[in-house]
Amino acid sequence: MASRAAAAMVLAGALPVSPNPPAAAAGTKCCAWRRRIFGLHRGGIRRRISCSSHRHPDNTSRAAEEGVVEMLKGAVAALACIAQISMSLPANAILYSPDTNVPRTGELALRRAIPANPNMKTIQESLEDISYLLRIPQRKPYGSMEGDVKKSMKIAMDNKDAILASIPVELKEKGSKLYTSLLEEKGGLQTLLKYIKENDPDRLSVALASSLDTVAELELLQAPGLSFLLPQQYLEYPRLTGRGVVEFSVEKGDGSTFFPTSGGEPKSVATIQVVIDGYSAPLTAGNFAKLVLDGAYDGVTLKGASQAIIADNESGKKGYTVPLEVMPAGQFEPLYRTPLSIQDGELPVLPLSVYGAVAMAHNVDSDEYSSPSQFFFYLYDKRNSGLGGISFDEGQFSVFGYTTDGREILSQIKAGDIIRSAKLVQGRERLVLPAEASGES
Repeated sequence: MASRAAAAMVLAGALPVSPNPPAAAAGTKCCAWRRRIFGLHRGGIRRRISCSSHRHPDNTSRAAEEGVVEMLKGAVAALACIAQISMSLPANAILYSPDTNVPRTGELALRRAIPANPNMKTIQESLEDISYLLRIPQRKPYGSMEGDVKKSMKIAMDNKDAILASIPVELKEKGSKLYTSLLEEKGGLQTLLKYIKENDPDRLSVALASSLDTVAELELLQAPGLSFLLPQQYLEYPRLTGRGVVEFSVEKGDGSTFFPTSGGEPKSVATIQVVIDGYSAPLTAGNFAKLVLDGAYDGVTLKGASQAIIADNESGKKGYTVPLEVMPAGQFEPLYRTPLSIQDGELPVLPLSVYGAVAMAHNVDSDEYSSPSQFFFYLYDKRNSGLGGISFDEGQFSVFGYTTDGREILSQIKAGDIIRSAKLVQGRERLVLPAEASGES
């Protein structure tokens, strides 16, 4: 901080620059440093002094006063620079930090949002660490990867009873099969060790994805409902107490076709699947699921906006005016009617900064509430974000799900395209409709 302050004062002209700068550290060159500093020296303070020395003797005191004023101005400017250095940078640390730990895919965000037991979360984090290490080019740290796998295996074997005990009785058999496949079957932890020893990153990556999918399935079995109590005033709202899947059928409004990027024939109707998450946004996801069941989005014409595809309810079937609902990372329940302060380090469990994120628009009367029915697909673009990859709107909207199938279709959707149908294909049993809510259907 001291060096930054001194530099600021030098640049502002408040401090003279010593004609004998300190020697450079061993092995470094200071020629450029000397040129910059002495250039400022000759053009700044020394120039004022040389100009005043050629004035008439009667003007000496006036010149001295002017010099003092200039020095004071420089000092004020320097103090402003110091304040900016010491205060502004930390406030933007999250938005502009390249190391910000935010999920970059919907699958990763959804996996991290599952309220599973600590043993499974530790296994998940170890395997996700391998995914990060695989991105290192050339000499990959296979030793560290092997350590992560062995750590996961030890936790899984030492805590088998605790892992399976948290699964409901009716799902125990399925849980046991998943546990066995995680340890022993193809794509499990033993397979990861095999590919690590063979230094085969391609097969390792495929097997790792399979293991993480198995971990997520086990975690979902361990989370049969919400891990927190809703505020009393929101108990009469529809709510989703787990996961659901909504399938959209979208057609071109101008009669043209969609082109799958992975090959295949052009289609007049494209399918998009969205996983909606009640673990982190139960009210928002519940209201949306009820609207889907009511057919509120069937036949809706889509609208385009900067980085978003907007869908509004045109059927006249109104949803609930749900409060803004955001679950902060590291917390156990959502915040209501309170946006997150990203600049202060708050990050959501379900980030907006993911291509294909699905969120509710704001209510027209207040940003503290979501629209009863208008939602949007967010087309995240890193070029319009901070250096940390964080959207400038992060933490301001109720994100409740992600596009998991058909992401390639989103970029082809234009204003005027139509949602032919929206269906809740999974999660109906997790949707709680209070008597008052059911009566409106």
